[in-house]
Amino acid sequence: MDFSELDLSPEVLQAVSDAGYTNPTPIQEQAIPHVKHERDVLGCAQTGTGKTASFVLPMIDMLAAGRARVRMPRSLILEPTRELATQVAASFELYGKYHRLTMALLIGGESFVDQERRLDRGVDVLIATPGRLLDLYGRGKIILSDAHILVIDEADRMLDMGFIPDVERIVGLLPKTRQTLFFSATMPTEIRRLADAFLSNPVEISVAPPASPAATVVQSLTVVDPSDKRETLRRLIRSEDVKNALIFCNRKRDVDILYKSLTRHGFDAAALHGDMPQPKRTETLERFKNGEVRLLVASDVAARGLDIKGMSHVFCFDVPIHAEDYVHRIGRTGRAGLSGRSFMLAAPDDGKAVAAIVKLIGAEIPMTTVDGIEPVALEYDERRRRRSSRPAARAEGASPERASRAEARRQPAENQRPRRAQRPSAPRTKARPQTPSPAAAPEAANVMHFPRAPEPRRPRPAPRAAEPERAVVGFGDDLPAFLARPPRIVAGP
Repeated sequence: MDFSELDLSPEVLQAVSDAGYTNPTPIQEQAIPHVKHERDVLGCAQTGTGKTASFVLPMIDMLAAGRARVRMPRSLILEPTRELATQVAASFELYGKYHRLTMALLIGGESFVDQERRLDRGVDVLIATPGRLLDLYGRGKIILSDAHILVIDEADRMLDMGFIPDVERIVGLLPKTRQTLFFSATMPTEIRRLADAFLSNPVEISVAPPASPAATVVQSLTVVDPSDKRETLRRLIRSEDVKNALIFCNRKRDVDILYKSLTRHGFDAAALHGDMPQPKRTETLERFKNGEVRLLVASDVAARGLDIKGMSHVFCFDVPIHAEDYVHRIGRTGRAGLSGRSFMLAAPDDGKAVAAIVKLIGAEIPMTTVDGIEPVALEYDERRRRRSSRPAARAEGASPERASRAEARRQPAENQRPRRAQRPSAPRTKARPQTPSPAAAPEAANVMHFPRAPEPRRPRPAPRAAEPERAVVGFGDDLPAFLARPPRIVAGP
């Protein structure tokens, strides 16, 4: 099948042909006819399967007739990251170049004034991340009552990033009678619940994710101590003919740490993660695409949707948490028939994650060693079982001397004196004070009546020495007797 059989307009078909595409992908072939017939669609497909074009192409034809009003977009596309939103905007510009549709890209890190000015002119397509969209809605710059087409893309990523409450709020602002296109790479229970709440009698389309990487990608696995991972990566980069490479980390903090470490050792590297300002992220991507930067250290979210031609290497500095992300990461190299190399650096406690990847791709990843770095073995959950049976294992594997000492501690030897049997103790009761009889000794009576000796009273301080008599001014020699007496000092308690 080719695109001409999908009931697309001549203008869209020409734009697709100009882009160099002739045959649709499976997700495009199945989704485009249902979107054109204004059906809700629930699509399960990963990035890289042509999912973006499956809703962009029919939306262009559907929006070609009509005109947007001020601050009232006619369609809304929600993306979890700025890079994905930018990529979708580029697709609309590419495939809609023969139409006069207007578009606005609302992402964080960009000027509010420019985005508000664009909304004031009216847009047919609004592409946004949830946070920036709600910011502008709170300012009264957007009215969503005229958006009759909603696209929720990468729903599982929105769940991972905590955007689902924002998405639910945005959906509540849209008209009830709308067409909703819902796409996700996976369908966990939470995503299925959201799909049931947002969609009305949807058509379900599922495209099997690539279970194995391309045959043109040569994979390698290196297991080292965590303290040796950076040195291992540096030696691999020096020993390999690296034209350009993506280096993936699981956390944004590790992206910054690894980037600074590489630059300190003289490597031409750059960092890309979600906490960077948008102008800096855009500049970094452009430098990497133009070959000005050879190594790009990135997180999975920031690198989502990147398509760099001629990528020679991919390094997984961290073993991905989800096995599907491994296929997604190394799929950045070995494209268009070109060969590529991928290296995954694992720590001993990554055994469970590596086993999940091996199970997904259905093949073992070849192990490799690096000169000067001591390899270690992967550890699996069997360590816990060994801990639970540690006493028995110690008894079986201990030396005879240690075994005999342990046995002696457990059982008393024959020549040892057995412990004296303890007499059964009577139940303890609270003793009541008894009143002594009259025949008791007077000392006992005194003790009973006076349990504590009375504290001696403080001695009264001695009176001050009398000062010599002084003449009182004004009385002359006839001084009254009460003034001649010394003052009486009263001792305190």
